[in-house]
Amino acid sequence: MTNSTIKETTVVKQATNAMRIAFSLKRNGVKYIFGQSNPPTVTLACSDIGIEQIGYRQENSGTYMAQAYAMCTNTIPVVTAQHGPAATLLVAGLAECLKASYPVVALVEEVSREQEEKNAFQEIDHLELFKGVAKWIKRIPIQERIEDYVDMAFKIAASGRPGPTVLLLPKDIINDTKEYAINERRSENSGVFPLDRTIADLAKIDEAADLLREAKQPFIYAGGGVISSGALNELRELQEECSIAVATTTMGKGSVDEAYPLTMGPIGYYMGKRGVSKHLKSMVQEADVILLVGNRTNQNATDSWTLLPEKAKYIHIDIDPVEIGRNYESLRLVGDAKLTLSALKESLLKKGVQKRIEARESVEKRIQLSREMHKEDMQEIYSAESGKIKVERFLYEVEKRLDDDHIIVADASISSVWNASYLKAIKNRKFIFPRGLAGLGWGLPMGMGAKIANPNKKVFCLVGDGGFGHVWSELETCKRLGIQVVVVVINNGILGYQKYAETANYGRYTNICDFSFVDHAKIAEACGVKGIKVNTINEIPAAIDEAFQSNETVVIDLFTDPNNIPPVGVMDVINN
Repeated sequence: MTNSTIKETTVVKQATNAMRIAFSLKRNGVKYIFGQSNPPTVTLACSDIGIEQIGYRQENSGTYMAQAYAMCTNTIPVVTAQHGPAATLLVAGLAECLKASYPVVALVEEVSREQEEKNAFQEIDHLELFKGVAKWIKRIPIQERIEDYVDMAFKIAASGRPGPTVLLLPKDIINDTKEYAINERRSENSGVFPLDRTIADLAKIDEAADLLREAKQPFIYAGGGVISSGALNELRELQEECSIAVATTTMGKGSVDEAYPLTMGPIGYYMGKRGVSKHLKSMVQEADVILLVGNRTNQNATDSWTLLPEKAKYIHIDIDPVEIGRNYESLRLVGDAKLTLSALKESLLKKGVQKRIEARESVEKRIQLSREMHKEDMQEIYSAESGKIKVERFLYEVEKRLDDDHIIVADASISSVWNASYLKAIKNRKFIFPRGLAGLGWGLPMGMGAKIANPNKKVFCLVGDGGFGHVWSELETCKRLGIQVVVVVINNGILGYQKYAETANYGRYTNICDFSFVDHAKIAEACGVKGIKVNTINEIPAAIDEAFQSNETVVIDLFTDPNNIPPVGVMDVINN
């Protein structure tokens, strides 16, 4: 086939197997593949019909980019890899997607079928490799089933609790140069999520409404499932019309406006000294009814299962029935957050929310008082004009300059704590955190994936020097592909969370916790992007302004106090 005949899939009756895969991807809404050429025949076929390859430097970064793309578009991205060692590097990213409930389709090159179990070059058992990090792993068995298997990969990734799938592509199938009939019965686009929406049992929704309307001190604890479901409006309407306070997990940050009087903000393990929600801890623990929405009730979100009160009654909305009651026995509302929250609101309004309305003023006053107390806690740091730079002081200046629709990304570990605690989720700002497994190195690639998904929005990314060391090489990708991200590297010369946690728990720390000096601005410049060093507090405003006004990727090398302890409760013993 010539290029002129493959631009319109509707007129093509036959194609090579690689092109049939490309057509199937395009039909499922794929615009980009995150890859590094392999498998070449599929990558070239995609290019021929307008699917652009985002050429990463390493496979793990490609999966991180893909996840952020999914988080920003609610469409299913594709990441590709060669068999063997390249495939193994997908594992960490797919594991994060599985735990965080975001769909990615991984297309992995496989040795030819006639070479299986012969120690072919880089042969590995991919079915076993991906078993613990994907919802579904299958090998295309015969060319006649290509369209069927591609569609299955998308449908399974998007249905129920979203997650990654892996489709293995044997070389003898994808390298076949013959043309075969395209399966024209396959015509649907299954590349969006949620693919299906289900609502919880209406009788149980009414029961939940009774609990909430009669409660003395209820609140809603919203997790990342609210955002992936696209249920922001429904949650905000429930908050406003039914006068119920809302707190969020880290991944749920952005589901409600943090300037709103009934928003408690993010809660969990970072309610220690100078924590943004520290002064609401008693409010959380005095609650008698708690509505969990899209919330895994994991260790960090519950401060090792000590934060939420044992005697409270729980209601849990989740698409995954296994998550409901995992750690807190709950009234089970199994269903999509968007539909179920909407139905819950209608049930509450029908039954009447007078008790909630009467309590509203006192709840708002309590939240407002906590905000004022937090401002007092931060006054010394926010007003400092000299001394070592604290990350909170830097973010105070960032906050003033963020757009209402800025995309705000953090690496895992302390970077997530800083962004969650000291940047505000207001209006249409979107927050991205790698909190499924919370591994280091996600920050920059996730910022890149977010920018590819939203080329007209600004992306701010905060990373530590430990995590950034995993992915420096992707700065070259930014330069080559013109991806614009502002990356701030906390240059304190330590593996911060590890050092602080070991010190708090054991009174000493291991030798990896201290790094030798690294000049991240020079690394940026070596990759052809702008590097800015910030050594003093008075250099902060100009550096942020220059970075935000740039039309290219900028790395701010932020030299901070190595004793800048985050507001993690267990670290209060060393918090200065």
